[in-house]
Amino acid sequence: MRLTYIFLILISLSFLTSCGSKKRAAKKIPAKREIIKPIEKETPKVVNNIEETTPVTVIKEPPANASYEETVMTYVENYKHIAKTEMLLYGIPASIKIAQGILESGAGRGELSRRSNNHFGIKCHTGWTGESVRHDDDELQECFRKYNDPKYSFRDHSLFLTGRSRYSDLFKLKKDDYKSWAKGLRKAGYATDPRYPDKLINIIERYELYKIDQEVLGNEANIANPDTSKVNIYTVRKGDTLYSIGRRFNIPVETLKQFNGLLTNDISVGQVLYLHPKK
Repeated sequence: MRLTYIFLILISLSFLTSCGSKKRAAKKIPAKREIIKPIEKETPKVVNNIEETTPVTVIKEPPANASYEETVMTYVENYKHIAKTEMLLYGIPASIKIAQGILESGAGRGELSRRSNNHFGIKCHTGWTGESVRHDDDELQECFRKYNDPKYSFRDHSLFLTGRSRYSDLFKLKKDDYKSWAKGLRKAGYATDPRYPDKLINIIERYELYKIDQEVLGNEANIANPDTSKVNIYTVRKGDTLYSIGRRFNIPVETLKQFNGLLTNDISVGQVLYLHPKK
């Protein structure tokens, strides 16, 4: 009897042990979850009102043994599309912009343009927060603006002229009157060289840069009288600039400023802009 009792106890213990081991074996280890990071969207960098994106300007270099004539023509081919866009948006003749670039940068061969993509000899001036380089000019080691891409130099040239009241009379001139523009730049103080207008005019006529103005004026979609049958006003939203609004409605920045009586490129959220001349 006693043996039977002991035998039953051993069987019970064996059964309980086996059940416990099964329960432990059945326990699952939670799998590690993959942490997915949100994709960060790139936002344009804005330096001194210039919206900087990834540099995309493709520059064709002239042959090593190229003549000055060939170098200038290569320069024109490289930058005429940028100058045409700036003419549409800001009302500065493409011929004037390219001629100034050729003269100021030595058709892209000058030290300043090669070191800093500065094609117009624009100095730092008060308020410039972008990169800069030192270069000998009227004085030793003066501060000049530096750009990540040549197209930003062309844009800053447009902002430079449209943002200063001393150049305001230029924008009363016809867009195809390059001679008056050349003389007006000198009169407004852009350059101290008394022969500056003659130099620009000679470059424009020698390389027939006035034809580029004609391409813009002949192809623009009635830019002086834009189609405002659907939208006559626009309310400024967060992130808007005069440039982005002008590009959206095919209206030059300078024209927008004239429509709205603006003296600078500054606008604010909620501001109502006229997209046509006010009656």
